[in-house]
Amino acid sequence: MDLRQLEYFRHVAELGSFTRAASFLSVVQPALSRQVRQLEVELGQNLFDRNGRGVVLTDAGTRLLEHTRGILMQVGRARQELEDQRNGDSGHFVLGLPPSLGRSVTVPLVKAFGRRLPNASFATVEGLSAYMLEWLNVGRVDCALVYNAPPSPTVDLQPLLEEQLYLIAPPSGKPVRKDHHSVSLSALAEHPLIIPSRPHSIRMSVENALAGVDCKVRVAHEIECIPAIIDLVRLGFGFAVLPLNAVKSSPWSAEVQIKPIVAPVLKTSLSIAVSAQRPRSPLMRKAVDVIRDAVREEIHPAEIRT
Repeated sequence: MDLRQLEYFRHVAELGSFTRAASFLSVVQPALSRQVRQLEVELGQNLFDRNGRGVVLTDAGTRLLEHTRGILMQVGRARQELEDQRNGDSGHFVLGLPPSLGRSVTVPLVKAFGRRLPNASFATVEGLSAYMLEWLNVGRVDCALVYNAPPSPTVDLQPLLEEQLYLIAPPSGKPVRKDHHSVSLSALAEHPLIIPSRPHSIRMSVENALAGVDCKVRVAHEIECIPAIIDLVRLGFGFAVLPLNAVKSSPWSAEVQIKPIVAPVLKTSLSIAVSAQRPRSPLMRKAVDVIRDAVREEIHPAEIRT
């Protein structure tokens, strides 16, 4: 097994065709097919099922693709870190973001990287905090913003900020008014919630908090997409629990009511996570500073205005 075989395999898997992969890689298709076949022989398993429309991964191929992405990213990172040692501000940096933050912080982060690290390329991927901690360990992301992350020997966590969680309610009356009437934590259990499934950080925060007052979550619908949750609340399908910045980034923020949760106040903590198993390159250290400053500038305790 060599890196070229893995690179060829990854492109065939992602493009779903030997022909398209060969064209993308600028190699002749027989050479590409031969390299992939040698990989299958070495592993003793078929990696693709061939059909008239292209190829699809077998179970073995699916597992190998996950490892391959991590391996190739690690190799690319090793090359990048050697380059970073020389320049200190160039290379490729991948940041993992939770879905509730993607809309509000992506543009400010791109602008901040452009100003402070113009020679570095910046990319983001979105996923649940629990998944992004795994992606850190396999090298899919360089850094991640995670909510309520537990301590781990493999991950270094830098607390960034705390966000208060609010009850998001359907509109009542016209015009819709964002009032200051609060809801107690115990009363939250009476509201049918449109809420992500486990292990989403908001779901875990709500469940743990309600368990502390001997209550359980009343689930109306399990929905992962934050904008869809707010839209469903707007249409009267239930209530939601979200940080204020997630609501503000929605096109329907003016059409729902926002009520603080009190007794006690419900909060979620946001941290910057980096791998504790890899050395921090100059680019990593500078990028973390950029991320911390940009996110704190964009997300801050916000007031509910009537």
